[in-house]
Amino acid sequence: MSLPGLRPLLLPWLLLAGAGPVQAGPQQWSFRVFLDDKPIGTHVFTLRDQGAQRELQSEARFTVTFLGLALYRYEHLAVERWKDDCLLSLEARTNDDGVRKAVQARLEGTSLSVDANGRKEQLPGCLKTFAYWNPAILAADRLLNAQTGRLEQVTIQAQGPDQITNARGQASQANRYRILGPEQPITLGYDAASRWVGLESRVGSGRRLTYRLE
Repeated sequence: MSLPGLRPLLLPWLLLAGAGPVQAGPQQWSFRVFLDDKPIGTHVFTLRDQGAQRELQSEARFTVTFLGLALYRYEHLAVERWKDDCLLSLEARTNDDGVRKAVQARLEGTSLSVDANGRKEQLPGCLKTFAYWNPAILAADRLLNAQTGRLEQVTIQAQGPDQITNARGQASQANRYRILGPEQPITLGYDAASRWVGLESRVGSGRRLTYRLE
């Protein structure tokens, strides 16, 4: 049984800072995920340098319950390879409450070859996924959805400074950015060092989904 309105809004996340490059060396963003302030799972992003390239692994596991019964389960694992802020390859597998999906992408010459659940297409140029950890996406007007394999038109707006709360309940100052283009806007937070520290959006019936850094 799925939670109405939650499934389509999870798609762009499976997977922006004010300025500055991504730091060199291994990095990790470990988020606890909440629905209306109730914990439903985790989403962990791990970035590693591999010579001139970088590898990003993203793993999400959510379970939405009501009166002790599981209403919705979600698992997503993606591995992305990057060079010079361009996506070289993507391998993603998703179990969306029993519906299994797979997306593969690989840069071939000047085109990105995408196979999304058997639907194949060639996409032009240097592309990026919804890679919130990478400030280069601030300049993008198109982002590749790692779960659906579709290229989505987006607009990214700076929202200014605000308070953001981590998974331990500690508040800190962060700059907020909003992504317009998915079904619902996605608001993201970044600290003074341009590190991604939070995410928020609305899902079915106005419920609030948040990522809080552990």
